[in-house]
Amino acid sequence: MSLIQLPMSDPGSPDLTSPLRFLRWLGRAQRRGRLLAVLWGVVQMGSQAAIPLLIGHGIQAAVDGHARGVWLAGAGALGLGAVQAAAATMLHRQAVWNWITAASQIRQLVARQASRLGAGLSHRIATGEVVAVSSGDVEKIGWFVEISARLWAAVLVWLGVSAVVLAHQPVLGVAVLLGVVLLAASIWPLIGPFERRFDEQRSLGGKASELAADTVAGLRVLRGIGGEELFLDRYRTASQKVRVAAVRAARVWALMRAQQVLLPGAFVVGITWYGAHLAVRGDLSIGDLVAVYGASAFLAGPLRVLGEAAHAWTVARVSADRAVRVLSLTRTDGDAATATLDAARAARSDLHDPATGLTAPAGRLTAVVCGDPDAAGALAERLGGHVPRGGADGGDSGGGGDGGDGGGEADGAAEVQPSARLGGIALDALPLAEARATVLVHDKEPVLLSGTLADLFAVPASGRVTPAEALAAARADDLLGALVDNSPDAEGDPMRARITERGRSLSGGQRQRLALARSLVADPPVLVLDEPTSAVDAHTESRIADGIKELRKGRTTVVFATSPLLLDRADRVVLVQDGRVAATGTHRELMHTDPRYRSVVTREETAPLVEETA
Repeated sequence: MSLIQLPMSDPGSPDLTSPLRFLRWLGRAQRRGRLLAVLWGVVQMGSQAAIPLLIGHGIQAAVDGHARGVWLAGAGALGLGAVQAAAATMLHRQAVWNWITAASQIRQLVARQASRLGAGLSHRIATGEVVAVSSGDVEKIGWFVEISARLWAAVLVWLGVSAVVLAHQPVLGVAVLLGVVLLAASIWPLIGPFERRFDEQRSLGGKASELAADTVAGLRVLRGIGGEELFLDRYRTASQKVRVAAVRAARVWALMRAQQVLLPGAFVVGITWYGAHLAVRGDLSIGDLVAVYGASAFLAGPLRVLGEAAHAWTVARVSADRAVRVLSLTRTDGDAATATLDAARAARSDLHDPATGLTAPAGRLTAVVCGDPDAAGALAERLGGHVPRGGADGGDSGGGGDGGDGGGEADGAAEVQPSARLGGIALDALPLAEARATVLVHDKEPVLLSGTLADLFAVPASGRVTPAEALAAARADDLLGALVDNSPDAEGDPMRARITERGRSLSGGQRQRLALARSLVADPPVLVLDEPTSAVDAHTESRIADGIKELRKGRTTVVFATSPLLLDRADRVVLVQDGRVAATGTHRELMHTDPRYRSVVTREETAPLVEETA
C-alpha cells in the first residue's frame, strides 16, 4: 500500500472503446487495491452492524437478570468497537491509496499521450480540455474507483444484516431487504438530469480554461494593443456561464443529498415503529427491538454510500468520456505503414514539404521567410512530423484567441495537411522516437526546466557537439559566470549552476540562447529553428548566425527568420507566401529581384530596386 511505486513504470494500455470500458479497465488495473478496500470495508461495516445486536442481547440479559450475559455482551461490543476503529483506519488508508493511484495512472496516460502527439496535440483538441482532463477529470475518475470498492462492501454487509434480521423476524427482514432496494432506486431518476447538467458545466468549464490559457499566453501582446479589457470581459462572460451551469447541476445534487437523508430517516422510523408495535404485542423482546433499531439505523450508512456512488458514477462517466477522447487521438489520421530511416540516410536526405513545395537540401543551411508568423510556426511543426489540421496555408486550427467555441477540437471535416517527407519517407509514418531523433524542431518560445546546467544538456545527442561548443556557438558562454554567481552550491563549476523554474531569473535573450545551445548539443540530422534569435541584439545575432553556420556544417538546418543577419548566412533562402513557395535564391539575390521578399524583410510596403554596392 506504499505510494513509493508512483509514478508507474508502465501505466498500461487502456481500453478506449467506450467510457464504460475504460472505467472497467481502470478498475481491473486497481483490482488488488479494490479487493483490500472491500475486505476492510466489510470488516468495518460488519463490526458496526453487529454492535447493536450485542447491545440488544446485553439489554435483554439485564431484563432477564443474567449478569454473565451482560458482561459478555459488553465485552463483545468493546472488542467489535476496537475492530471497527482499526478497520476504519485501514479502509481510509486503502481508499486514499486507490484514489491517488487511479488518478496518477490516468495522469501518466495523458502525459504519455501528450508526449506522443507533441505540438500536434493542440491542433486536435483544445488546450483547456487537456488541462481539465489532467486535473479535475482524473480526480473524479479516481473518486469513482475508490468508492466502487466501498459500494461492494456496503452491499455485502447489507445482505448480511438482512439475512440476520430475516432469520429472527421474517417480516422485518423482508422490509429491510426490499426497503433499501427501493430507496436506492429512488435516486436513479435524478441521475440523468444531473449527468446532463454536469456535462454542460464540464464543457463550459473547458472552454473557459481554454480562453484563460489563450489570454495568459498572449498577455504581453494584449497589453501592447490595449486588449486586456476585451479579453477580461470575454472571460468574465464565460466564467458566469460556468457558474450558472454549476448552480443548475448543484440543485439536482442537493435534491439527491436530501433524498439520502430524508428517505433513510423515514425508513428507520417506519422499521422502528413496526418493531415497537411487535414489542407491545409481545411478539418481539426489548433486546430484539433494540437490535432491530440499531441494524436499521446502521443501514442509513450503506444508503449514503449508494447515493455517493451514484453521484460518483455520473461525474466519472462524463470525465471518462473526456479522457477517452484525449487518449484516443492518434499521431496521424491515416494508416501509414511504419517505415525506418537511419541517421546516416537522414543526414544525406532532402527535407520536403508537399503542402508548400518547400525543399531543404541535405547538408545545407536553408532559411525560410514567411510573411505570416502563424503560418511559419505551423510549417515548422509540419517539418518536424507534426500534422496540424487546417487550410492550405498551414494555419493553426487550434483554439483561437477569442475563446470562441472551445474549438481546439478539430472539426472532422477539416483538411489534414500532408506530412513532410525526408528522403521520400513521410515523417508521420516513422516511429515517434525515430522521428524525434531525426528531426528536431526548436520552438520560438522554448521552455527551460529547473535544474542544473548539466541537466539542461542531458538530452539525447549524437555526441559530436559538446556543451562548451554549443554554448560558444549560441554565444551563451558569457552566461556561465552569472549562473555560477547565483548558485553558491556550484562551487565554481558552471555545469552545477542551477537554473530556476522556466529560467525566470534569466532575461529573454539569455533563455533563448541557452535553449538554442541545448538544441545544438542534440545535433540531430535535421534541425529546424523557428526564430532562434528574436530576443537578442543585432551584434549578438550576427555572431550566433556565424556560430550556427559553422557548427551545423554538413548537417541539414532550416531556420525560420526575417532578420537579414541570419538570412545573409544561409546557403539558400526560400520565400513562402499564401501557403506556397514564392521565390528561391540567396538573400542578396532576392533583395534585388523580388519586391515581395524585400517587403517582408525590410518591413516596407515597397522598396526601390537598388544595385548593391561593395
